[in-house]
Amino acid sequence: MATSERSIDIARREGARTRARLADELRRARRSAGLSQTAAGAPCGVCLAGVVGLDFAIRTFPAADALREAGHARLLGRFRQRLHPNVRWRTEVPLPIPGDRRAWDGLIEGHDRRQPVEAETVIADAQATERKLSLKLRDGGFDDVILVVADTPKYREALAAAPAAFSRLDTPPRDRLAALGAARDPRGSGIVLL
Repeated sequence: MATSERSIDIARREGARTRARLADELRRARRSAGLSQTAAGAPCGVCLAGVVGLDFAIRTFPAADALREAGHARLLGRFRQRLHPNVRWRTEVPLPIPGDRRAWDGLIEGHDRRQPVEAETVIADAQATERKLSLKLRDGGFDDVILVVADTPKYREALAAAPAAFSRLDTPPRDRLAALGAARDPRGSGIVLL
């Protein structure tokens, strides 16, 4: 009988790999700077990275969650159904940065252009979502994005209450859906409620 690995065991193993990788990067940088452990650690306590010329950053990525993924897939499926049949649709399109685990939820290809799509079933923090989109646009090499959001009274109220949120997503949702359904260029970034 096959046994499934517990999440805690996976997390411990990943934590050990991360600590080992960080220690190796710090050791190599310290040695290339010609510093002993004492000399490198003395001025900064635990922040060795800055002394040897490295920026210290830790990033997290969401793990697969079957419930979240199912709702996310349904939302993207509803969006895909609204696209013209001649529009090419791809999902989980990675950003063009080696080692970066981020991906666009979808990519529309047609009308002589490509446009990424992000879907959100839950927006707990509008600023964080907007920041995430801006960083992905910058790193992904795109100027425009379509944000697909679950059409619920809660999100309609949230978007109405924060008009400055997502200010760069300015195309009205109905105009955007009509353009995509007719295989026309939707022009610019925008939000689609479905």
